[in-house]
Amino acid sequence: MKKNQLVVKHPDGWPVKGVNNERATKVTRTQSEAISIARGIAINQKAEVVIHKPNGQIRDKDSYGNDPNPPRDKKY
Repeated sequence: MKKNQLVVKHPDGWPVKGVNNERATKVTRTQSEAISIARGIAINQKAEVVIHKPNGQIRDKDSYGNDPNPPRDKKY
């Protein structure tokens, strides 16, 4: 079952959480560490990573599944 991964700011650091999970899979000190972990999980589950800014707004989304409408912009 695919479960999108969230990277959000928390007083203890940057947790990686599956959507609708109460507990974090992992809490890291930096956002880049959390993104790397979330990306690995999303690739394995063919899911999406949703990265939030410290203020809670969505900063970026990356899809690692079978996206029927892939984005036109190329991120490298």
